Amino acid sequence: MSLEFYESHSDNFIAQTVNVDMSVLYQRFCKHLKRGASVLDAGCGSGRDARAFSQMGYDVVAFDASTKMVDAATKRANVPVYQMKFENMKFDHHFDGIWACASLLHVPRTGLCEVLRSFSSFLKPGGVIYASFKYGEHEREKDGRYFNDLNEQSLAGYLKSVPDLQTVDVWTTPDQRPRRSDELWLNCLLTCKGA
Repeated sequence: MSLEFYESHSDNFIAQTVNVDMSVLYQRFCKHLKRGASVLDAGCGSGRDARAFSQMGYDVVAFDASTKMVDAATKRANVPVYQMKFENMKFDHHFDGIWACASLLHVPRTGLCEVLRSFSSFLKPGGVIYASFKYGEHEREKDGRYFNDLNEQSLAGYLKSVPDLQTVDVWTTPDQRPRRSDELWLNCLLTCKGA
């Protein structure tokens, strides 16, 4: 359902999101990374964030399920961008950080723990994950997209099933897009145990 939306509405989605200022969130994520760290942009969309991390000097790999988004990210970010879904992620190396901005919110609740476990398996010990969800308590469909809205309690519930991940911080922010500041996002930083 969500994939078809991004294939059909890629130009409009990119126009709405590509210039959003994410610098405050980048700072919170990057303070946990060393210079030249490896970063996976999971569900990279237009490539906005992959490009930013690459320009900061990180070694970036990205993926998205949508062919249109993969094409856009490849052109914009100038980093390796693969087409794959969360449920069939495969990498032959480990990352220092995983960035999942507004992407895991399309993973059904029945599969979210498995995706988080996969993330933990792709992280080096002490590696960090950033993820964001629309703030709420419900599964819903809007304009042809599935959303898994989370709050602090529901996120904590999922993380109980992923013992390799530990919460570093959880906070809320307003949407950064114009005329969307009344929408809240749940942000989290997680770390892989074993450091």
